[in-house]
Amino acid sequence: MDAITERERELSVGQVSERSGVAVSALHFYEREGLISSRRTPGNQRRYDRSVLRRVAVIRAAHKAGIPLSVIGEVFAQLPAESAPTQEDWQALSTSWRTEISSRIHALEKLRDGLGGCIGCGCLSLTECSFVNPGDQLAAGGRGASMFRDDEPI
Repeated sequence: MDAITERERELSVGQVSERSGVAVSALHFYEREGLISSRRTPGNQRRYDRSVLRRVAVIRAAHKAGIPLSVIGEVFAQLPAESAPTQEDWQALSTSWRTEISSRIHALEKLRDGLGGCIGCGCLSLTECSFVNPGDQLAAGGRGASMFRDDEPI
């Protein structure tokens, strides 16, 4: 099998969109945010290395898990820019997100469990709720959803 030529290694923005399932506008956004990169042809068309497909897949998975694009960008900045990341690179990336994901899981479980108690009482009013917030005692804690702050247990 012949080696893949430079031209065959590159994909147009439409091809990346089709292969990744990500809208062209999202790919342009990812590029503006520095998450992916392309080169321009003499006709000013974007061309992406095929390795961008892996990056886009990671962006989508991480973003779906609730990891902000800024955090994704910080980790991507540590990966090689001009070549496909290795298996070791991707392993280091996933390890760095483990704590972030665990923290998000904890916050979501806390929110889920707290909402279940409130919905279970049926009053749907934290001001009048004698089960979760008797006498509106949470008002002393300030404005907002004080039950779901990270520093206070439910």
